[in-house]
Amino acid sequence: MKLYFSPGACSLAPHIALLEAGLAFETEKVDLKAKVTASGADFTAINKKGYVPALTLDNGQLLTEGAALLQYIADQSPQSGLAPAAGTFARYQLQEWLTFIGSEIHKPMGSMFNPAQSADWKAAVSATLTKRLDYVTAQLADNDYLLGNQFTVADAYLFTVLNWANVVGFSLAPWPAVQAFSARVAARPKVVEALKAEGLV
Repeated sequence: MKLYFSPGACSLAPHIALLEAGLAFETEKVDLKAKVTASGADFTAINKKGYVPALTLDNGQLLTEGAALLQYIADQSPQSGLAPAAGTFARYQLQEWLTFIGSEIHKPMGSMFNPAQSADWKAAVSATLTKRLDYVTAQLADNDYLLGNQFTVADAYLFTVLNWANVVGFSLAPWPAVQAFSARVAARPKVVEALKAEGLV
């Protein structure tokens, strides 16, 4: 398998998942502005959407969209515990979290990278993120991770998006449980490995 990534982007989540799952894979960095891979290939010829993550499977098929990649990776290594078994209620809870993170945290946090964002727009986004992180805090009150005490791909995704907070100037100080979660995930050996591989530490 080959993961196309950009350092610190949402592709970090499947990068972490691949390492946690113990799967064999390679990576190729993508310049998202130029749409060119590290080897000089036209990235839009690989993924017509033009953004990461993208995962080329061993049979040549391509998967895109983080939630799909994360579940695919977890299902290749059931023993890793990265996702509950397909068809179980816990699996639907995982999908619920992946959807929530993608639409309610990833999108608003990601919008703050836009230099054209007005002060009013930024304030509205901050208000939305405040409500969403209050919800996450309630989940983490008695749990190390989103689904309890087992690290899953949802945690890799949430960690990745929360890492953008400092970059966009959104303080996580009001949510000590969220900060503790991020620190807990950041200390995992495979997470450290992914961060180092992407030049983030």
